[in-house]
Amino acid sequence: MAQPGDLQALAAAARARLTGAGAEFELTSEQVLGAPTTVLRQRMPSLGEVLRASADWGARDYLITEDRRLSFAEHAAQAAALAAGLRARYGVEKGDRIGILGANTPEWVLGFWAAQALGAIAVGYNAWWMPPEIAYGVGHTEPAVLIVDAKRAALVAELDLRIPVLTMERDVPELIAEYAGAELPEVAVAEDDPSVVIYTSGTSGRPKGAVHTHRNMVAVIDYHRFNYALADQISGARERRFLITSPLFHIASLHNGVVPRLRTGDAAVLYHGAFEADRVLALIERERVTQWGAMPTMATRLLKADLSRYDLSCLTALSLNSAPSSATLQQRLRERIPVARTALVTSYGLTECSTAATISSPAELAAQPQTVGRPVIGADVQIRDADGTRVPDGDEGEIWVRGAYVMLGYWNDAAATAAALTPDRWLRTGDMGTMTDGLLRLSGRRSDLILRGGENVYPVEIEQCLEAHPAVRECAVIGMPDADLGQSIAVLVVVESGTATTEAELRAFAAARLAYYKVPTRWRLTTAPLTRNATGKVVRSGIAV
Repeated sequence: MAQPGDLQALAAAARARLTGAGAEFELTSEQVLGAPTTVLRQRMPSLGEVLRASADWGARDYLITEDRRLSFAEHAAQAAALAAGLRARYGVEKGDRIGILGANTPEWVLGFWAAQALGAIAVGYNAWWMPPEIAYGVGHTEPAVLIVDAKRAALVAELDLRIPVLTMERDVPELIAEYAGAELPEVAVAEDDPSVVIYTSGTSGRPKGAVHTHRNMVAVIDYHRFNYALADQISGARERRFLITSPLFHIASLHNGVVPRLRTGDAAVLYHGAFEADRVLALIERERVTQWGAMPTMATRLLKADLSRYDLSCLTALSLNSAPSSATLQQRLRERIPVARTALVTSYGLTECSTAATISSPAELAAQPQTVGRPVIGADVQIRDADGTRVPDGDEGEIWVRGAYVMLGYWNDAAATAAALTPDRWLRTGDMGTMTDGLLRLSGRRSDLILRGGENVYPVEIEQCLEAHPAVRECAVIGMPDADLGQSIAVLVVVESGTATTEAELRAFAAARLAYYKVPTRWRLTTAPLTRNATGKVVRSGIAV
């Protein structure tokens, strides 16, 4: 067996071959939006061109569910038909938004690619939103049409939306059938035109729409293509089949899951519904899944199942994404799942940079369980102090990221964009960490941010919701350690009197207005005012719930 040092030398040599002058992944520097940016010299100009070329994969599986299969050729034809129908029936043109609200289905993916074919902008709304949140999102990005599944259609029906709403179960298939045989439209799209908007939690209490361009998306595709080419040079070419368990309104499943498959020709196996370990394991076994990027919460739940009932020998790569993972979880995975002993990795990224900014190798993670790895190809990652000055190796500071992956900005939010992006296109992540010998280690997530099962939750949104209740004077939301979810949500509520309301009433009030994962699970009601500092801010560190 090759030793870690040997593998590092092989990887370095392979990287040099792949990125050298004239090679497929040759790197160069270009001015992008006024800033020097590392890009691939050879790249596709837009996702529309990626879609057009994908038909060449023919009858190979692209999308697989528990009861459906869609080949690349079928997908390209249906995406063309849907694009033609959206343009002819609803007048969707370049720059218009196409909203998508639903669980993971082939129709979700078709809606996304139809938007790219038209030069329109796909908007992935959070499928766990409740009607008030849906109303905000739709009002914010103003889609020309909204594609929803049946469950979300019932929620949308409660709202007075003045836009066409198409169901994934009936309207989308009917439109595809009506315009079957249509050709993909020819639409001129620039690399820095918007491609997709994905919502992320906002510190102001409202979700922010991160705008990703065609350049961003193509760069993500090429990042994955490079990783596979690198692996093939070291270990030999292999077939890859990817399991998609996170929601498609996350970059993990959309940008880094189903989108790159159109260039690599690999299958994406879509898991639908609430996470159930036995269903996931059965799907891995049946479809011979080779790669799975799991949230730590999912991995923890998987370990509670009887793994001996399933053949998991097909798995060749396992990554822990979307939230920090503990050394204990990593070791438990190595003890129970064979692939984790040699191919377990983790990464660090955020919605605003489209993909991972850093990724660890299996050897690095085994030696340093708290690392999140080294910068990916084309990404520049630095640690800066409060003044924006780069700090010495090993010192703590804020993580800054620059590269072709970094978002264009936040949709219709110039102030938030200016706060996140410097004039020379550095993304201030708001996360704290250290960089030592090229390896990044996180020392804390954004201040106050709660990371529950891979979902970012900012306390202010929940606080603003609860403070709308007439019996609530003020409240403070905090994250509490949770062995399953990473963090759970707790709240200290200051009420008018001891009999003004109850925990059950407040829980129901929140559940009617917030996605389920934002509703606190631990409550304490009091009449004593919250402790604040000299500037009037709530002191969260001393709160006990």
